[in-house]
Amino acid sequence: MEWRKCYLDVLLVPLGLFFSMVYHAWLWHKVRTQPLSTIIGINVTGRRFWVLAMMKDNDKKNILAVQTLRNAIMGATLMATTSILLCSGLAAVISSTYSIKKPLTDTIYGAHGEFMMALKYVTILLFFIFSFLCHSLSIRFVNQANFLINTPQDPMNVVTPDYVVEVLEKGSMLNTVGNRLFYTALPLLLWIFGPVLVFLCSITLVPLFYNLDFVPPTRKGKVNEIGNREFESV
Repeated sequence: MEWRKCYLDVLLVPLGLFFSMVYHAWLWHKVRTQPLSTIIGINVTGRRFWVLAMMKDNDKKNILAVQTLRNAIMGATLMATTSILLCSGLAAVISSTYSIKKPLTDTIYGAHGEFMMALKYVTILLFFIFSFLCHSLSIRFVNQANFLINTPQDPMNVVTPDYVVEVLEKGSMLNTVGNRLFYTALPLLLWIFGPVLVFLCSITLVPLFYNLDFVPPTRKGKVNEIGNREFESV
């Protein structure tokens, strides 16, 4: 009897998360093997050349570098704040004894037992907590890059442009991971109202992510040509 109540949750929610995981695994493979075919890879290349340009002419561009990195810190701070606020709200709902915890049993399919409801809230809470953790670490690395990018260039200096690029890329990658965890948690919020909405929303996000993550075919050839020329110049 219990299986009849929760079979949709057992099937649809993991299936929706599986599609999202497969897409991001494929995206990671593309970023590693064909970086210039993805927006992430192009941004990595752009940030590298930006750091080299800022450190090469640091006397004139130091304010521009600090302001740009400060804007990145503000964006990560906003996402971290939003994640922790949602965590606080979910924690308040879990610990409350009010009717807000009661699901809409008459209108939505899926299990509504105490164990399943606890599983829903805890799963959503974990996604937002890890999103907050990634954004917090991202702020740490970008803040370090904010100091290092204005380091005077000296032959004996251990802070090289390549090191600054590495620190900035760690912060950018953590920010990307935190954003994706946050976006994945948004469909899970609908799990409170049933697993069907989670599955439909997760499937809808995959083509949306694809359009945002990959270079359009009409521009791919031009981007590859420019990218190869830039790599050769380096």
